[in-house]
Amino acid sequence: MKSNFFDRFADKAVCFTGSAAAFIIAVLLIIIWAAAGPLFNFSEPWQIVINTGTTIITFLMVFLIQKAQNKDSKAIQIKLNELIQAHEKANNRLVDIEDLTEEELDKIHKLYEKKVGLWKKQDPKEPHSDEICNHRYK
Repeated sequence: MKSNFFDRFADKAVCFTGSAAAFIIAVLLIIIWAAAGPLFNFSEPWQIVINTGTTIITFLMVFLIQKAQNKDSKAIQIKLNELIQAHEKANNRLVDIEDLTEEELDKIHKLYEKKVGLWKKQDPKEPHSDEICNHRYK
């Protein structure tokens, strides 16, 4: 699979920043910065170094984390769609449900909560009622 430079960089950066080594490096940098405080008389430039560095890193990490989250979400949705399509009793109308509005998702969620309530009232030996599954979502 081809991927562009940013995709490769983002994957490696997210992998590294989530590692124990990255955490240890961050802790060491903070210890070194704190230890250097007396050398700089705890001056304003000394404080600005850590404030600016952490602000820039945090700003950039937001985008890397969001990219990783988007990729993971897409992969999970594809896997769920495959499972829904592969199961003969699954409601195939739920494939690509992530494209619905928040209100439409809330409506479906309430329908499934109602369905669970119906299931709890039924005799466990009886087949489940699929009345709600036949409801049109769009």
